[in-house]
Amino acid sequence: MAIHDMRKEYDHGALLESEADADAIRQFAKWFEQARSANVGPWYEPNAMTLATVSPDGQPTARIVLLKGFDDSGFTFFTNYDSAKAGDITHDARVALVFHWANLERQVRIEGVAHKTSTEESQHYFRSRPRGSQLGALASCQSKPAASRSELEKTLADLEARYAHADVPMPENWGGYRVVPSAIEFWQGRPNRLHDRLRYTRVAPLQPGQAPWQVQRLWP
Repeated sequence: MAIHDMRKEYDHGALLESEADADAIRQFAKWFEQARSANVGPWYEPNAMTLATVSPDGQPTARIVLLKGFDDSGFTFFTNYDSAKAGDITHDARVALVFHWANLERQVRIEGVAHKTSTEESQHYFRSRPRGSQLGALASCQSKPAASRSELEKTLADLEARYAHADVPMPENWGGYRVVPSAIEFWQGRPNRLHDRLRYTRVAPLQPGQAPWQVQRLWP
């Protein structure tokens, strides 16, 4: 089949204003729980999200990272602070996140500003990671050139030996970012490409008694 002939009809559900939560974070929590409950195969990672940044020379870049928490304050992930993505964020903290839950025919787009989490919060998450992931974080010079695969494996083996009988320390250049959202868009596939799109924009400054999010339907 030619690529231009590849088509799929979307008919899984709908997203109507009458059924959507007035709060964007509560709406995300509802959809995220449904995505997690879908449990489609051992490979399925509902917390996988695309993180888009812009480099100092203006080049947009994107990669998949894993969501590790969210609440009213934002969406959290962890990484090496010397990585390319962290360098982009240092230059311009405005970022975008995208979740794609194909089995539910849904997409969520988030625009916001990334802020580093506290050292205490990063330490708490680091201690919860599997030991192998802790050693991998300590071993990796993320985004830097590597001479060979064997160099990576030797570095890891040396660290395994060094910390065989001790806790693995969190690297000083490792920690979290929390993306504080300014806008969140929910997309639900619909027949005939007349998709549902509801965009939530954070209201600021917030007045007493005012809803924190403005909701608007967009043309597909």
